[in-house]
Amino acid sequence: MKWKFAEEPDENIVRNIQYTLNVPYVIARLLVQRGITDYESARKFFSPAWHDIYNPYLIKDMDRSVERILQAMKNNERILIYGDYDVDGTTAVSILYSYLKEFYSNLDYYIPDRDKEGYGISFQGVDYAAQTGAGLMIALDCGIKAHEQIAYANNKGIDVIIGDHHTPPENLPDAYAILNPKRKDCPYPYKELSGAGIAFKIIQAISEKRGQTIDKIIPYLDLVAVSIAADIVPVTDENRTLLYFGLQQLNLSPRPGLKVLMRSMTKKEWTVSDLVFILAPRINSAGRMDNGKKAVELLIEPDEIKAIELGNALEENNRQRRETDQNITDEALQIITRHLSPDQYTTVVYDKNWHKGVVGIVASRLIEKYYRPTIVLTYSEQDKLWVGSARSVKNFDLYSILEEISEHIHKFGGHKFAAGLSVKPEKLKDFITAFEQTVRKHMPEHLREPEIEIDAELDLIDITPKFYRILKRFAPFGPGNMKPVFLTRNLRDNGFARRVGKDQSHLRMFVMDGTTRSTLVAIAFNQGNKLEEIKNHEHFAAVYHLDENEWNGKISLQLKIKDIKTHPDEIPERPKFM
Repeated sequence: MKWKFAEEPDENIVRNIQYTLNVPYVIARLLVQRGITDYESARKFFSPAWHDIYNPYLIKDMDRSVERILQAMKNNERILIYGDYDVDGTTAVSILYSYLKEFYSNLDYYIPDRDKEGYGISFQGVDYAAQTGAGLMIALDCGIKAHEQIAYANNKGIDVIIGDHHTPPENLPDAYAILNPKRKDCPYPYKELSGAGIAFKIIQAISEKRGQTIDKIIPYLDLVAVSIAADIVPVTDENRTLLYFGLQQLNLSPRPGLKVLMRSMTKKEWTVSDLVFILAPRINSAGRMDNGKKAVELLIEPDEIKAIELGNALEENNRQRRETDQNITDEALQIITRHLSPDQYTTVVYDKNWHKGVVGIVASRLIEKYYRPTIVLTYSEQDKLWVGSARSVKNFDLYSILEEISEHIHKFGGHKFAAGLSVKPEKLKDFITAFEQTVRKHMPEHLREPEIEIDAELDLIDITPKFYRILKRFAPFGPGNMKPVFLTRNLRDNGFARRVGKDQSHLRMFVMDGTTRSTLVAIAFNQGNKLEEIKNHEHFAAVYHLDENEWNGKISLQLKIKDIKTHPDEIPERPKFM
C-alpha cells in the first residue's frame, strides 16, 4: 500500500486552535484537518448538544408532509410505511412506524422482496397499498426515481410522500411531497442524512407539532445510529450529533430487538465499528436471505421474549449469509484468475446461480483482493435481467460512470461509491466493455493503488494517557471523521515479536522508538508474514491507529498497525510543519 500524508493544514490556523483550546499541536492539527477552525466548531465537535440539530421544517415539503400525515390520522385513513430491504430502509420504517403506532393504529408497513420486486418502490407494493385500503404511502430510503410507480399510485388514489436521501434525478416524480435534502430547491443546511435520518426528521417535526419535548423521540436514536454507521454516510455536522446521542441511547437503553442482537458479543461499550460489523450484517441478513420484513418485525417488537425468537431467526439468516457469500466469493475469484487480465481497470463477474442477496458483499470482498471498481451480477428469471451491485475504490465516483454509460443499463441507482443496477442480457457484453473503457478514461493512475492517508507523525514518547484521552473524544468515527492514522519511523522490535492467532496470521510485537527508547505493545492483524522482515531489518516504520488493550483486567495503550515498511524510499517525507 502507498503511504501519503493528508493535505497540509494552514499552520496559522493550527497554532491558533492549539492556543485557544490549550491542546497539543498534533491534536490541533487533527482538528483543523477535520474542519474545526474556531472555538464554536470545536465545542460542537467535542460536546454535541441538542440545539445543534436543525429545524426539520427547513427540509423542503416537510410542512406539507406533516399536514398530510396529521390529516390522514384525523380522517382515520390507512397509512402504509414503505421502505427498502437494507439496514437503512428497515431502520427508517421501524422508526416512523413505532413512533406513529404509539398514538395511531390504522397503520401498516411494507418491505419489498429483494428477489421478486427488487430495489425501491415496486408496482406490487403499490398494489398492496391499494388492496389494504391505504390512502397515504410514505416511502423511506427509496422512491426518488420511481416516476412510473408514483404515477401508478396516483392513479389508484394513493398519495405518496417520498423520504429519500439518494441523488435525485433532474425531473422529480409527481409525488404528494418529496423530502430529500439533496433536492436543488431544498434549503436544508445539511445534505447527508441517512434514510433513517429522514425518518427521524419526520418524527421530530410531528412531535414539535404535537407539542412534545425532545425526550419523546430520543429512544428512536438507537436505530438512527445503526443506519448512519451501516449506510456509510458522512459522520459530520448533524449526522455526528445524531450518532453521538444514538450511541448513548444504544449503550444505555437499546430497544429489545437490538438488545437481542447485541447479546452475541459481551462489550462494555458499543462503537461505530461494532454497529458496522456486528449489528448491521444481522439486520441486513433478513433482506438478503429471506425478507426484510423480518428485520422490521424484530426492531419494532416491544416484548423481549418475542424479540428473542425473532432475533434467533435473524441469527440463522446471518449464518446462511456468511456461508453463501464466502462460497460465491471463492467462485468469483476463480473466474477473475481464469478470465480477467491483471491490467484491467475494472472487475465485472456474473453467474446465473449466485444469490442476489449477497452480491454487494462479494463485490466489496473482491476489491480487497483486486483493487478496482467492481460489479457482481446474477440473473433474475422473473425480470429476465442481469441484476447486481457495483462498488468503487476510494475517491472514485462510480455513479457518474454509470450515468455516462446509462444507454447500456436497464436501471440503476445509488451513491458515488455504491450502486445497484440491472442490465438486459443482450446488452451485457457491450455494458462490460463500456464500463471498462469509461473507467479507464476517467480514473487517474494514482487511484489504482490502495493508499493509506497519514494524519500526523508521532514519536512513541508523545503517546501518553492524556493524549489518548483527548483522542477518544474525537469519536464517533466515520467518513469525514475517520479514526486518526499516525506514522512513527525508526521503530525496532525488542526481540519478543511473534506470530499469534489460531492460524498464526497476526503479528504481536513490543516496539521501541529509536529516538526516545520508549516501548509500546503493537498488534498487526493479518501481517504475520512480516515477522522475518522486521527481524532482518534494524529499523522499520509503521502506520497505525491508537487503541486500548485489556488483558487480565488491566488496560494499556497499544498500536494497531495498518502497515509496515522497511525501505526508507517507500516512506513519505515528514511534512514541513510537524
